[in-house]
Amino acid sequence: MINKVALVTGADGFIGSQLTEMLVKEGYKVKALSLYNSFNNWGWLEDIDTLDDIEVLTGDVRDPHFCKHITKDVDMIFHLAALIAIPYSYIAPDSYVDTNINGTLNICQAALENEVERVIHTSTSEVYGTAQYTPIDEKHPLQPQSPYSATKIGADAMAMSFFNSFDLPLTIARPFNTYGPRQSARAVIPTIITQIANGKKTIKLGDVSPTRDFNYVIDTCRGFVAVADSQDSIGEIINIGSNYEVSIGDTLNLIKDIMNSDVEFITDKQRIRPKKSEVNRLWCDNTKIKEITGFEPIYDLRSGLKETVEWFSDTKNLGKYKSDIYNV
Repeated sequence: MINKVALVTGADGFIGSQLTEMLVKEGYKVKALSLYNSFNNWGWLEDIDTLDDIEVLTGDVRDPHFCKHITKDVDMIFHLAALIAIPYSYIAPDSYVDTNINGTLNICQAALENEVERVIHTSTSEVYGTAQYTPIDEKHPLQPQSPYSATKIGADAMAMSFFNSFDLPLTIARPFNTYGPRQSARAVIPTIITQIANGKKTIKLGDVSPTRDFNYVIDTCRGFVAVADSQDSIGEIINIGSNYEVSIGDTLNLIKDIMNSDVEFITDKQRIRPKKSEVNRLWCDNTKIKEITGFEPIYDLRSGLKETVEWFSDTKNLGKYKSDIYNV
């Protein structure tokens, strides 16, 4: 991929910033899109080791004219820009439609007009809802159990329509639950680590019985790169996951063990999702990505959590999180 130009939307976010670093190391010339703000802050791009080797753009995927401008002379697009917080989608669903569906439309239309060679659109395992069977393969029915998942289903359909209608060389990458350094405070793993690191003795939580297929962020990014490198992935929906199911409760107890903590977990009704909204089981069948790309995860849950705990426990990183505030 030497001299290939890659545009990463949502590059200022958790996964996007890590992917940006990886693409530079893989030999791409990277344009990294950060959401425009008057502070000229580039989010997590401010912390990456390869900042001098990328071109940072600021703007918004909700603007179709801007999308046409930034996709000129680009070989590949990794489209990660999205609103992702599930609880916030209950109270501000219209903003999710604007960013997730209309933003995807704008990127796909711009990619088509500018003849971009490859588009990797980012989906989410939340589109599957509670598993009807396990492990979950790409043929599993889609079940919108939150406004967030509904907009991601819509975004996926919009993206695939450009492949079906116009032969846009597009792949839908569908990562399962990613965790690791730089993850937002709205996610359960950073919430627990930061509170323990700040000396909390009791931590309020929602339901910890649901299961997830947790994946360390480096493995998720490796999955993106593997999909992008494969011509056989064009026109496909591809899960990125570990094929390992674990409950949130067991994951939190593993974090306690790694951090040598005696913290007590208590249930907070404010943090429990609406009754029919909670996704009870997510377990990835990763057979397809293995067969198409040869991808295999390299981190198990304990090793990934140890890396994550080490990063969050660094006072420089810990100070960026407001662990006392419940972040929707």
